[in-house]
Amino acid sequence: MRKAFNMWDTLMESLQWLVFLLANALALPVIIGQIYSLSPVEVAELMQRTLFVVGLTSFLQGRCGHRLPVADGPAGLWLGIFVIVGLSSVQTGASASTTLQALEGAMLVTGAVLFWLGISGWTGRILSLFSPLVIGTNLLLLAIQLSGTFLKGMLGIGDRVHPLSVGMVLTAFGVFLTVLGLSSWGKGFAKSYAVLIGIAVGWLIFILLGWHERTNLTTLIQFPTFFAWGSPRWDLGLMVTGVMMALVLLSNVVASVSAVRQVVGFEGEEIQSFNRSSWIGGLSHAVSALFSTVGMVPLSVTAGFIQMTGQKRLVPFLIACGALVIISFFPILTSFLAMLPGPVAYAAMLASFTQMVGIGLRSLWSREPDQRRLTIIGVSISLGTGVMFLPPEAFVNMPSVFQYVAGNGLMMGTLIALILEQVWRERPESAK
Repeated sequence: MRKAFNMWDTLMESLQWLVFLLANALALPVIIGQIYSLSPVEVAELMQRTLFVVGLTSFLQGRCGHRLPVADGPAGLWLGIFVIVGLSSVQTGASASTTLQALEGAMLVTGAVLFWLGISGWTGRILSLFSPLVIGTNLLLLAIQLSGTFLKGMLGIGDRVHPLSVGMVLTAFGVFLTVLGLSSWGKGFAKSYAVLIGIAVGWLIFILLGWHERTNLTTLIQFPTFFAWGSPRWDLGLMVTGVMMALVLLSNVVASVSAVRQVVGFEGEEIQSFNRSSWIGGLSHAVSALFSTVGMVPLSVTAGFIQMTGQKRLVPFLIACGALVIISFFPILTSFLAMLPGPVAYAAMLASFTQMVGIGLRSLWSREPDQRRLTIIGVSISLGTGVMFLPPEAFVNMPSVFQYVAGNGLMMGTLIALILEQVWRERPESAK
């Protein structure tokens, strides 16, 4: 009886992890398709490749990298670069295919740097740069950057199929409150599977009211295409940006893994864990370029998901990753999963995201705040957030290296916090 219960528990946890992995990958193909004017078929193929890479890289990290249940997903930093470069290519008249091929090359450069840092052990040596102040700033800026995206997704703003409607808004907020309520005050099954219950209820409402989309794909099985955008191209500006991206993404890896270690209560081999995570992250970027999608990184929002659901076991996570890889071979199944309504997925994600904000604040206040720490936090978050409100067109006339860095608020804020933390040294009496 107990064995059957454990199998059922593992199955349900795996299913909830599968939904979580899927929800993190849904928006990317649509956004990239809109920016680069991809056809519906190309968007569907990008969806298939993205799900394949998310499942594969998450499994590699969980099994061989940091060895924690941390979902890999499209890096917000890379998505920002794709948006800025896409708008710049429109201004200069460059073709979408040429631009996407140059981005493949940049991801390969980033992957090579991350791989070298992990294999050589340099990741562990530069961990001192990523203090709780830098990690907390990174998490808060990430929350600020993505919360707007999640809220727009909940409201259906920008959705080309369904206009904004009161019914969809109420349903999305109903899912949000359901997930948040069950995770906070629920007990037993309801608390552990709050995300799965919220998504199931929201999806059912969409189906009953006829708001869901239907697909008519007939292809039974199809392997994801290699270099679907063409062979990589080497653009000097993007190659330099790729090196800088590796260093900033390393802070993202440290922040994500540290947050999950904190929630899971995992102790020991911290330096080895980050070294492994770095070189596996390099392989993940190479795989992302090989299958023409956005570079993958461990997602900080996973910590909020684990804290909310209490699911800390690695086995269900690995099962979900393997299932996602298998599902990606079947376009019919991929299309069915892609029918998950965006407002419902974003609502469940936003509920998990609120937990990550608390983790970031806890990291910032891990030490008693003094004038130095408060100033660094204020400057980093103010300038990083300010950059997020600037239009991408404002950086078009800058050199390519600077426009990719200066146009990303998360990257700018994290770099400012890291530099100020090193330049403005703490007084000995304050450190005590």
